[in-house]
This record gives sequence, C-alpha cells and structure tokens, in this order.
Amino acid sequence: MKVFVTRNIPEAGLKILEERYDVTVSDKDRPLEKNEIIEGVEEADALLCLLHDQIDTEMMDAGSNLKIISNYAVGYDNIDVEAATEREIVVTNTPGVLTEATAEITWALMMAASRHIVEGDKFVRKDNFSGWDPGLMVGHELSGKTLGIIGMGNIGMAVARLSTGFDMEILYYNSSRNEEAEEKYGARKVGLEELLQSSDFVSLHVPLTEETKEMISWKELKMIKKSAYLINAARGEVVNEEALIEALRSGKIAGAGIDVYSDEPYGANPDYYDLDNVVLAPHLGSATFRAREGMAVMAAENIVAMLEGEKPKYIVNPEMLN
Repeated sequence: MKVFVTRNIPEAGLKILEERYDVTVSDKDRPLEKNEIIEGVEEADALLCLLHDQIDTEMMDAGSNLKIISNYAVGYDNIDVEAATEREIVVTNTPGVLTEATAEITWALMMAASRHIVEGDKFVRKDNFSGWDPGLMVGHELSGKTLGIIGMGNIGMAVARLSTGFDMEILYYNSSRNEEAEEKYGARKVGLEELLQSSDFVSLHVPLTEETKEMISWKELKMIKKSAYLINAARGEVVNEEALIEALRSGKIAGAGIDVYSDEPYGANPDYYDLDNVVLAPHLGSATFRAREGMAVMAAENIVAMLEGEKPKYIVNPEMLN
C-alpha cells in the first residue's frame, strides 16, 4: 500500500509507516500547492497531511484508492470532513498529545505580553539600557487577576490548572458546563459578554467552526478592559485581525499574545509588525520535541490501524466505521 506525506515529520512517525508501506514524503520545505497534493494522492491509499494543507473534494477525487486522511494536528478545519465521509474516507487527528505544550505557550504569551519581555529584549540589544528606571516598561502582574478562558476543553483545562499557581479567578465560556473545571479550579461559567468585561486576560481555546469564526471582532473587543490582554493560541480566524490591530494601535486593550494567524500558511498580517504591545509567535503551540514526535506517531498509527483493517483511535468522522 502507498502513503503520501505532504511534508517531512519526525522520524518516529515515518519509521512506523516505512516499515510497512511504500511511503512518499514531499521533499519541499514549504506547504504544497494544490496540484502537488493532487499528484501525490493519485495512487495513495493514505494521506498524511498538515494543518496548512487545505484538503478539498478535488484532492479526494484524485485519490481513487484513498481510505484515510490522517491530519498531523488536533484541529481539522483544513479538511472537508463531510466530503470525506460522502466518499467513505476516514479522517483522523492527533488530540491530547499537544495539550500541555499549547497550554504552556499560552502562559508564555501572557507573561511576555504583560511584562514587556520581547520589547525589553529589543531595547537591551539596541544598547538602550542605562540602568534601572522606575518608569521603564511597567506592566501588569498575573497574580490575583481574572483569567477568562473561551473554550474549556482539554487545552482550556490545562491553562486553568496552570493558573492555580498565580491565585487567579477563572471565568470560562463554553458550549456546555465543565464541572471538573469548576470543582478542581474554582472556575465559573459565564456568558461571553461577562467574561470579556470582567477578565484581565482573555485566552482563546476553541476549534475553528462556522460558529467560532471571528467570534472576537469589533463588538467584542470594545467590551474588553483597557488594561486587559487577548491571547490566541487557537486558530487565527477566531479573531478579526483588522479589529484586533485597531484595538492594539488605539490602546483600547493593553496588549495581545498571538501564535496563530488568519493567512496561514502565508505568514502574519504585517500591520502587527510596528506594534510594541503585541507578542508574535510563529505557531509554536505544539512545538516541543515530545509533542511533535507524539503527533507523528499518532498520525502514523491512525494510518496503520485503518490500512490493517482495525479501527483508528482518533476518528473525526466515526460514523464511517459504524
């Protein structure tokens, strides 16, 4: 059987596949063009793709033997899952293994944004530091503040757990009640408006869906405290970037920490670049050795299970195998 991998991934995952199948891995150190993916899947039984690969019906139809699309990510908004189900193609993802890494990058962004870490680093490197100054880059503490978590799933829970060391009040907005978060971390479920108005830090942890696309836009940003920070380690399109950039530029919010962007994989909005009150990271949420290798193994194991006639552990469209 043949497997097409759209970009080089950690060796641990590739080894699992190469021991069993005829594996072709793209030699391009960039996201593939649509025609390149179409060419790659033409004879493939399995496709292992990345979150920036937009897998549509044309690609699926090109792969007449395609049995599984294994996404090297927990989110799967890059795949037309409904179309895959119609074509009897199983779609899988890699949940869980990147939870801690993404929660940690969230906290890194909160700290860096509220305490001017990146701005301060640039200041020192330009040889502008001439000694302690009581008014230099004064920021906001996290301890004792209110953290608003939008999306109390696995990652939201991990962010809440890490907040306990800072003695923070936790508010959360979620489609359903999370009793575990309430019992363990004292989290309180509130409406979106109350969360935005009351939080000192607003952290986004929702998947990208039609309901969550641009859920933070002009209206919502006007509700956030002028002294508050917005953190996005979810998906870029959850936020209206034009509105956020204007809020940052005008001082309507204190700052932001951003790890994801609307135009991925084509980079970040350059209007961010001249703003000192935003920390920009190049989608580092899962960028730890443990997480990235674990994702590779999970993505490979999903393929092996499917091609060997077993049920993959992490199926996005489970109705396929009922």
